[in-house]
Amino acid sequence: MSLLESVLSRDFNVSTADLDKARSFQAKYHGTLEGILVSMGSLSSEMLPAVYSRVLGLPVLQEQDVSDWLPSPEWGEQFQLNALLVCGWVPFSVSDEHVVFATTNPLAKDALEILSDLKNDFTVVVCSTEHFNQLKLKVEQLSVPEGVSGLTSVEEARLRELASEAPTVNLLNALVNRAIRMRASDMHVEPSALGARIRFRIDGVLQEVESIPQRLVLPLVTRLKILSEMDIAERRRPQDGKIEMRVAGSDLDIRVSALPLNDGESVVMRFLRKDAIQYDMAALGISEDVQQQILQDIQTTSGVILLTGPTGSGKTTSLYTFLHRLNQPGVKIITLEDPVEYQLPGINQVQVQSDIGFDFAAGLRSIVRQDPDIIMLGEIRDKETARIAMQSALTGHLVFSTVHTNDAASAYTRLLDLGVEEFLLNAALVSIVAQRLVRHLCLHCAEPMAEGMQNEIRQRYELQGIADRFNGSRLQLKNAKGCDHCNGTGYRGRIAIIEYLRCDEAIRQLPKNENFLSEAKQLNQARGGRDLLQDGLLKVILGQTTIEEVLRVAG
Repeated sequence: MSLLESVLSRDFNVSTADLDKARSFQAKYHGTLEGILVSMGSLSSEMLPAVYSRVLGLPVLQEQDVSDWLPSPEWGEQFQLNALLVCGWVPFSVSDEHVVFATTNPLAKDALEILSDLKNDFTVVVCSTEHFNQLKLKVEQLSVPEGVSGLTSVEEARLRELASEAPTVNLLNALVNRAIRMRASDMHVEPSALGARIRFRIDGVLQEVESIPQRLVLPLVTRLKILSEMDIAERRRPQDGKIEMRVAGSDLDIRVSALPLNDGESVVMRFLRKDAIQYDMAALGISEDVQQQILQDIQTTSGVILLTGPTGSGKTTSLYTFLHRLNQPGVKIITLEDPVEYQLPGINQVQVQSDIGFDFAAGLRSIVRQDPDIIMLGEIRDKETARIAMQSALTGHLVFSTVHTNDAASAYTRLLDLGVEEFLLNAALVSIVAQRLVRHLCLHCAEPMAEGMQNEIRQRYELQGIADRFNGSRLQLKNAKGCDHCNGTGYRGRIAIIEYLRCDEAIRQLPKNENFLSEAKQLNQARGGRDLLQDGLLKVILGQTTIEEVLRVAG
């Protein structure tokens, strides 16, 4: 029997049977023996300080010591304070030569690892969970309170000062410049107990690029909130803001979102480069045969053209491309968006303001009275918006919009689920385009696939049949290698894979029942259409992307 078990049995009346159960549980699930006994109800948590004191010979913190204690502002820079608090440790007394820590768990390995580089000698006093929470609260109130009281004027001034100091300003500028240089669409600042990690989303995939120390996290987040005109004292609710700046000769809009977490605030910056978007179907990667079908559709004078796909699949960019094609002096185009991402010259763009009741449905009713020729709705979210959109199409407007579905035919079932009558859909819908984005192979380092692997891939995915059916080209399968131009990923840029469904008489006559999706797919295949996977495989055949990338997105 260990010393701990002897003390528990002798001094705290823990039975042998309970000790046996706790040992058995520990062997199976790990954890500390004393913690398991507390969970079993065999030992009171209030007795833990006394247990540690008897076993380890440590002093116990007294009530009077807790009530009189005040932390020092310098401790945040001297110690990894947040990480220690997570481990149940807090500095209690600090001098040049010696530090005393108060803790509920003197054997915490994580805390001992954090303190392994500490130059000062240190000792430990044991405290109850209640006393530790009192100490922790004083530390949090000293830095940035998260309670209802918010920040005092002095604390807010100090926080603004930290956010304006050179290390913080230089760090943010360096990160933004690096993100733009690496063609990132988003930058994520994600706090943890030990600091924060910085991740860029490049070609749709997150890559970790940097870790920053704890002492710089709060100043960095505060600077972002100041620049985007958020409330720096509000750390309990999500906030959104916007930054406009010029970076490396380019005008940049940055949408900023702050979300409270247990370890701080996660901040995501979305970069909208005004000179980066290309309004060209070929540049988007839309195949020539699909381009021709879409061009026929957008020349019609009325009807609804829908784009479907998840968030981040390029639907808005495709819609802007269609509108750019139709933007002529004799045509009035109005868009209703949430938010307006890019300014399009010659087009009337309206921002949804849900907080004042100006949602998509209300905005669409107002837009119709403005005598537009073409209407673009950012998204169809509810029955009323859907019905007004369909009715607008029947009264002579060409309407573009998006819905969130997995494929083209599912847009019918989605709108029916919203409560739109089938006759309205049959009368209004012109075509539905389902879209995803896959990464394009880097032109500088892509290499031909080995002959043996080509044969295996060709047979497994029936690539020759797809090539013969859709364009008759020979197979040009390639691998992603990686070089300086693509940051070692093997990919640079993204292209769209498309499923196009024309809503013609044959589709309208199909019953919109449980068999509709499979029947619509069969009909589309029979008349030469292809689904998302087949379109992706066609781009693999052309050497534009890889099998792995297509399966990741559409497999």
